[in-house]
Amino acid sequence: MMELTRKGEYAIRGIVYLAKQPAGKVVLVSEVAEATGVSQTFLAKIFQNFAKLGLVNSFRGTGGGFLLGRLPSRITLRQVVEAVEGPIIPNRCLTEEGACTRESLCMVHPVWRKIQSEVASILDAVTLEDLAKEKK
Repeated sequence: MMELTRKGEYAIRGIVYLAKQPAGKVVLVSEVAEATGVSQTFLAKIFQNFAKLGLVNSFRGTGGGFLLGRLPSRITLRQVVEAVEGPIIPNRCLTEEGACTRESLCMVHPVWRKIQSEVASILDAVTLEDLAKEKK
């Protein structure tokens, strides 16, 4: 079963919160944690990973915190999900080219490939800008 982990859910909550902030505003991880209901320690680890990938920028010391590393219109939901969950793979036979010795014989392989492609396309079509505008 394909399922977003708690880490993935928390990552989305945190980065969408950043996307809702005014451009250039540096936000403390404690503020993001409180606003999103996520553990500060857990969120800090997620944001450190995001910083390594350029999704957020981090600043230390007085006035330190996090802000988006790019415009919210340039960060897709797929980039966020894959940053914490890894590549979208509905079946282990798709982990890498040639990983499955039965690929040419398997009637389901094309279905797994199509699912992978469709999910990726859907997540690529949604940006942080889109999510930041949502009213719920």
